[in-house]
Amino acid sequence: MRKFLAGLFIMLCFLVYVNLQGEAQKPDYEKFGRIAITVVQADFPGAPIKDYEYLGRKKIDTTKVEDGFRFKVQENNQNFFVIVKVSHDATNNKVLNITVENQKQ
Repeated sequence: MRKFLAGLFIMLCFLVYVNLQGEAQKPDYEKFGRIAITVVQADFPGAPIKDYEYLGRKKIDTTKVEDGFRFKVQENNQNFFVIVKVSHDATNNKVLNITVENQKQ
């Protein structure tokens, strides 16, 4: 019985450790996603964001990269997409440029 309880305790500790490790690792684009959300909310105040998609990262040159985000926004009962591109320095994560494009459906 002791071996069973000790094994169960070890398994529980392992599962807690794995879960904590998974939560600690956040995607590297998360910071820029928050910036993109803030930009869309500022450009369309009061309009709800219905959907959000990370479009990926594009390398511009040796140190610059661009993360793309697509938002589905509803304004005046019409849905449309907003593409936000955040270019930043990959070495220090400083934002260099933010581009916003509206795409009507």
